[in-house]
Amino acid sequence: MFVGRRDELKELNDLYDSGKFECVIVHGRLRVGKTTLLREFTKDKRFIYFAAQETSSRENLRHLTSCIDVFSPEPAAREQGKNNYAEMLDRVFWLSCTERLVFIIDDYEFLTAAHKGISELIRGHIDQWFVDSKLMLIICGSSEPVMEKETLGFDSPFKEKRTAQIQLRPFTFFETKRYYSGFAPFDIALIYGMTGGVPGYLELMDPEASIEHNILRAFFDPTSLLFEEPINIMRREFRDPGYNSAVLKALAAGYTKNADIAEVVGFEPSACAVYLKNLITLGFVCKHTPATEKAGKLSAFEIKDNMFRFWYRFVPDNLSLIQGGLADKVWHTLARDISAYMQKIFEDICRQWIEQRNGSDRLPVRFTETGRWWSVDASHNTEVSIPIVAFLDESHALFGDCTWSDAPVGADVLVSLEERSRAFHHPNKFFYLFSRSGFSDECTEMAHHMRVDLVLFE
Repeated sequence: MFVGRRDELKELNDLYDSGKFECVIVHGRLRVGKTTLLREFTKDKRFIYFAAQETSSRENLRHLTSCIDVFSPEPAAREQGKNNYAEMLDRVFWLSCTERLVFIIDDYEFLTAAHKGISELIRGHIDQWFVDSKLMLIICGSSEPVMEKETLGFDSPFKEKRTAQIQLRPFTFFETKRYYSGFAPFDIALIYGMTGGVPGYLELMDPEASIEHNILRAFFDPTSLLFEEPINIMRREFRDPGYNSAVLKALAAGYTKNADIAEVVGFEPSACAVYLKNLITLGFVCKHTPATEKAGKLSAFEIKDNMFRFWYRFVPDNLSLIQGGLADKVWHTLARDISAYMQKIFEDICRQWIEQRNGSDRLPVRFTETGRWWSVDASHNTEVSIPIVAFLDESHALFGDCTWSDAPVGADVLVSLEERSRAFHHPNKFFYLFSRSGFSDECTEMAHHMRVDLVLFE
């Protein structure tokens, strides 16, 4: 099923319509929908599609040659391009001299691993052929470090050859809600919290089934895709993912500082910092700094991908039950802890709501910076935080708090938000409260007098 991606599809079609040589880099995490997008794009076009495999250079060459043979089966053409990659590339460019042709190399990280120097070889052929060629070359890959090194980086062979790059990202919550509207609002929030809006994972969810059934079937069934997905992805990047998985498990448990993670895992802080740096480079972890602050001691780490976050939070601790055929028992623990897990997800959803409104000028002013803020209260030695902050200048600021619970939000939450905002001295402050389950009468009345916006999750 193809949903969304209208902007990316338009960009590809506009490049195709140029009629001249184009070199497009398409990248993004595994299962984000890159191949599905390219299949939709090539529906009505002449194209050669080659998916590199995790095998030898010779086997990839044989597979590529067969893909070209399917496209151009003439005996004269089959005699060309079978001996090496250089002749194969000559054949592809030759086929594009008189008529528009799309040539897709998918899973590019496998090709570069099998055949060192393939990027330089392709660059040389571009130099030789691009003036007379009507080729639209699309190089697609899932490994961000490989794509950065080989195609996107300043020192990559394609730095002056690529004509466009498209990074496919997971759907936001609101895109997920729009495209997968068969679920109830609360259920789609939970599904977004488990899948992170990755289309390949969203397609596993059944709108006819209960949320309990979907969760247990997707994550706690040993035969399911997601049961071993994070470990399999980690094995693609690390020879021994064990230590890195331990760091991710600590992050999923709520530890966000290097020293705390190191203590839980049993590393020296210096060693833990190296693991975190590698996980950030590979896109598994992100580092946050409080809005208005520079990177420093207050910086915090968190898992970037909701599916990884959910998996490392709930699956490893329940492996014995799952492998013992007692996955249904997991639900009792999950149902008890899911609200706490969803609190952080809800904060992310609410930030998306603010950013969406800000982008369409539906906030009191157009803010230039949005994020989150936290600091240390020295008098009590505790951390004080505000989940949503936005700033325009020294005069205008927005502050928001979010509550994912079964109970209505009380006036105490609003009072607390106003107190925390006193750390900022902006004369014009705007307040937003977000709730899953509504607001108490006292909170509603206080918000009316303070001109606070109350936003109910629906």
